[in-house]
Amino acid sequence: MPVGERNEAVTVVGAGLVGSLLSVFLARRGHTVEVLERRPDMRREVIDAGRSINLAISTRGLYALRQVGLEEEALRHAIPMRGRMIHPPKGALMYQPYGKDDSQHINSLSRAWLNKFLMSAAEATGKVRIRFRQRVSGVDLDQGVLTVVDEATGEERREEGRVVFGTDGSGSAVRQALEKVPGFESTSETLGHGYKELTIPPGPGGAFQMEKHALHIWPRGTYMLIALPNEDGSFTCTLFLPWKGPVSFESLDSPARLEAFFEEQFPDAKALIPDLTQAFFARPTGSMVTVKCAPWNVGGKAVVMGDAAHAIVPFFGQGMNCGFEDCTVLEGLLGKGGDWETLFGELARLRKTNADAIADMAVENFVEMRDSTGNPRFLLEKAVEKVLLNTFPGEFVSRYSMVSFSRVPYRLAYEVGAIAGGIVSELSEGLTRAEDVDLERAKRLIHERLVPFMKEHADGFRTEG
Repeated sequence: MPVGERNEAVTVVGAGLVGSLLSVFLARRGHTVEVLERRPDMRREVIDAGRSINLAISTRGLYALRQVGLEEEALRHAIPMRGRMIHPPKGALMYQPYGKDDSQHINSLSRAWLNKFLMSAAEATGKVRIRFRQRVSGVDLDQGVLTVVDEATGEERREEGRVVFGTDGSGSAVRQALEKVPGFESTSETLGHGYKELTIPPGPGGAFQMEKHALHIWPRGTYMLIALPNEDGSFTCTLFLPWKGPVSFESLDSPARLEAFFEEQFPDAKALIPDLTQAFFARPTGSMVTVKCAPWNVGGKAVVMGDAAHAIVPFFGQGMNCGFEDCTVLEGLLGKGGDWETLFGELARLRKTNADAIADMAVENFVEMRDSTGNPRFLLEKAVEKVLLNTFPGEFVSRYSMVSFSRVPYRLAYEVGAIAGGIVSELSEGLTRAEDVDLERAKRLIHERLVPFMKEHADGFRTEG
C-alpha cells in the first residue's frame, strides 16, 4: 500500500537535530511518530557539556527549516559569519570573505538551542511523542522488532510492526543492526585529531571581544583553534589537536605545559579565556569520525539517515546541513507516493554519492583550515577567485559557494570545484596582486572548461537556494 495512503505510526530512533526535524516532516504527512531518545530531555537537564561544536547553518539547512515554517525563528538566534578571520602567530589579523559579497554568509547557531527548538516544534504538531532515556538495545529486522530499555526504570520491552528511521548518530544502533544483513557494507574512520571546547566570555555589557561576524581561525599547520560567536556575546572555541605526538592532547598533560603552549601559539586567545586551565582539564576530549555505508535500508522496514548513514568531520560546516537535506529529499519522495521500500531505495540512490562527496570535502577542508589559510599563495588564490566570481557571475563558480550557498548536489560541487580550482591556480601563477589577473585568459579558460561541464549537468545546477 502506498505510504501516503497509510499514514501509519512510525518510530524514529534519536531525537537529535535530524531526528527531530524528520519527525516534523513525517507528522505533517499525517504519520503518528514515536521518537526514542537515549539522553534525558535537554530542555530540562544540562547534558553533553563541552561537546557541542557550534553549528554553521547555511543554505541547505535553512531551506529545510523553511519547508516547515521554522527558518525565520532560527535566524533570529543566528549570527551571520561573512568570512574567516585569520589569527597568525604574529602580525595583523587577516580577513577572508566567504562569498562574492556580504550577502553570501554562513550563520553561527547554538546546537543546543536548535535541538531544543526542533523537539518542541515536533511535539507541537500533536502527532509526535518523544520518549527520553530510551535505549535501543536490539533491532530484529527479520521480525520488525525493537528491543528498548527504559533507562529510568530498567524495564525492557519489545516494540513491533513499525517502520524504523535510524537517526541515532555516528554510533547508530540501527546501523549496527543493518551491518548484520548480508551484503551490507560500512566503514568508520576516526580522524587522528580530537577536539576540546573552550569559551571566550562576553565583555562588559555583553560585548563581543572579537569581530562578531566572522569565524575565527588560528591555523598552525597540524593543528588549529577556531571560534564561533554566540548570541550572548561569547565565543565557543574549539581546539583541534592530534591525539598523540610532540604537540598533541597527550603532550599537554599539565597546567604549565598548557599555559606555555597557548602563550606561544594563541596568545591573543589565551588573554580572552580566563578559565583556560580549568576548562581544558575538566571538559571531555571529543573524537571525530567519517561513516560511510550501503545500503541505507533493509527493504521497507528500516532506513538510516543523517550521521547514522553518513557521519562527517565538521570542517566544512555541513554535517547538519547534509542531514537536513536528507529530510527535504525524503519529503519530496513522500509527495510522490509509493511503498516504503521503493521510497527508501530512491532516497539512498539520490543521497549516497552526495553524502560521500561532502565527507571527502570535509576532510580536505580540514587541511585547508589548519594550514593553507595562513599561506600567502592561498590568500592570493582566494582573492583571484573572488574577482572571477564578481566578473563572471553565473559562469564562474567556486566549490565553497556551491556547497554553502546553493543546493547544487554535493557531488557536482566537488567536481566543479576541481575544475574551478585548476583555473584559479593557473591564473595566479606569477601574480602578486589579484586585481592584475588576466581577465581575457580567465574568460577563455572558463568557457573551455567550466561552462561545458555546467551545461552538461544543467539540471543539477538549476537547484535553487
